[in-house]
Amino acid sequence: MTDNAPWQWDEATWRGHVEHVRAGRSLAPDAWPQGKRVAVAISFDSDHETPALRDAEVLPGKLAQGEYGARVGVPRILDLLRRHGVPATFFVPAVSALLHDGEVARYAVEGHEVALHGWIHERNTALDRDDERDLMLRAADVLERQAGTRPVGLRTPSWDFSAATLDLVRELGLTYDSSLMADDEPYELLSRGEPTGVVELPVEWIRDDAPYFMMERFGSLRPYTPPREVGRIWCDEFDAARAEGGLFQLTLHPHIIGHRSRMVVLAELLEYIAGTGDAWFATHADVVAHVRDAAGVTA
Repeated sequence: MTDNAPWQWDEATWRGHVEHVRAGRSLAPDAWPQGKRVAVAISFDSDHETPALRDAEVLPGKLAQGEYGARVGVPRILDLLRRHGVPATFFVPAVSALLHDGEVARYAVEGHEVALHGWIHERNTALDRDDERDLMLRAADVLERQAGTRPVGLRTPSWDFSAATLDLVRELGLTYDSSLMADDEPYELLSRGEPTGVVELPVEWIRDDAPYFMMERFGSLRPYTPPREVGRIWCDEFDAARAEGGLFQLTLHPHIIGHRSRMVVLAELLEYIAGTGDAWFATHADVVAHVRDAAGVTA
């Protein structure tokens, strides 16, 4: 970074920032498996108590909100996924996995993917490269021990992607990231203009439960959108993805979506999607494997 104000940067400086990590070629395939029109990748960030712990909020109130995700939300979610035969991807901070013994193993046993989501939901951009690397490696080791397979994908906590993150993704041999927002469809990440072979499964706040439902007791953050209206937004997103023959990706949190009225909305969404007969439900890793194969990505 330069000490000059942005309007004082020369072209090499502002262009260098933009091109550090960039979207490369689209990896949207011509067809999805099973002759389906649209791919549906449902994911859950099992944060539980880790955002509070990261911020040193260690009193029972905040921690109980996170505990709800593991105690109530996860069982409800797994039951719903089982009833609909839907595989999902669970992005799990390592501290969540260590706090809730058996949860990660249950994900794996029930056929879901387990992927990286930091150590304690840290903010990557607040870390130096060595600390980010150390936490990523330690987290991968924890999830591998508990799930029985090493993670192949990453979602950075809070989608907080540092200047070092992509290099570390490549060092760990991960095949994909799901933290960035440059497209609706899968794409290859570029590092300083060079293709990396790393697939990005893009996220978006529109397709995330947190902006609609989060609540801060002593702040101004309040949930203003009724759950069923959020369901309408997600149905519209799915319908557009289906019309384009693309990807519908959704990011949810057990401690947020796991409440009764919100689970009703999720159940109705899955029923609606399944009822079209056009959807290929897949884990993030399965989507990545398909688009890599279709595009001939070998790196």
